[in-house]
Amino acid sequence: MNTLESIIKKAKLTKRRIVLSEGEDPRVVKAAMRAKKMLLAEPILIGKEDNIGRQISSFGGDPKNFEIINPSQAANLDKYAVEYAVLRKNRIISVQEARVKVIEPLNFAAMMVRMRDADGTIGGAVNTTSETVSAAMKIIGKADGIKTVSSFFLIILDKPYHPKNTALIFSDCGLVIEPSIFQLTEIAKASITSHNILIGGEPKLAMLSFSTRGSARHKRVRLVSEATAMLKKMLPDIKIDGELQFDSAFVPSVSNRKSTDSPLDGEANIMVFPNLDAANIGYKIAERLGGARAIGPILQGLSSPANDLSRGCSVDDIYDLMAVTAVQVGN
Repeated sequence: MNTLESIIKKAKLTKRRIVLSEGEDPRVVKAAMRAKKMLLAEPILIGKEDNIGRQISSFGGDPKNFEIINPSQAANLDKYAVEYAVLRKNRIISVQEARVKVIEPLNFAAMMVRMRDADGTIGGAVNTTSETVSAAMKIIGKADGIKTVSSFFLIILDKPYHPKNTALIFSDCGLVIEPSIFQLTEIAKASITSHNILIGGEPKLAMLSFSTRGSARHKRVRLVSEATAMLKKMLPDIKIDGELQFDSAFVPSVSNRKSTDSPLDGEANIMVFPNLDAANIGYKIAERLGGARAIGPILQGLSSPANDLSRGCSVDDIYDLMAVTAVQVGN
């Protein structure tokens, strides 16, 4: 059983309520129907009931079997508006103004999670990453003790031509553009937690750079090496190394030549990139040239799960991210 199959199996055991903020998109409807049929999760579709209902019928389903909510007609709208108004304490707004904001699908879905009427939410098939993440940050908020919300991709290597059959965490591929030393440490710690939840086994974390162990000198290299040193003090029981080039982190034979005493031995399963340029380019190369399955961006550091899709996502992508979101909720 590969990592994705394991995640799907775990999700089926939890039966979480996952709210889909873009419920009128045909891909989202199909993914929700599959999730319902396969008992992956209990989907909640946000949008106009007649439009969503017609689509479900046209795809061979029964709309009566699905929870469909039009925010402007929702029973909880007034309660959500009051809560939203309280949330915006830095910019005081009336409940009526809050009501207008809450009926926006991304905000309504996030409010459902905040108010414990859903376990997690997914958007991004229609809306941009900025819009999707902003709603989650403002309404669901950060987990206790977290200052940096970040993201990662779950990279699945399971093809015969892949050098290893494994799963990796690539972070941060979607949010923090130029992380500071402190932000890199928070991204790394959150990635370890994400690895433990979704993949399991021993986390082995590489702090990536264009340099391996001082092979180049530059302020960007120093930033990564200093973050690595800080992490090692914070997490002495975790295998962490850096700064490392990707091949030294991933290929044992290269590790033996470039970083002979590395605790990773070329077997890193968490790759923390030095900035968003490197991470975003890296995961897309792995996906488009390397044939890896890239699931995400998956958010980490929020108080409850909220995840982002690519606007070019497929039905499979949405289904898989529903499984990930369900497992992120925990026990």
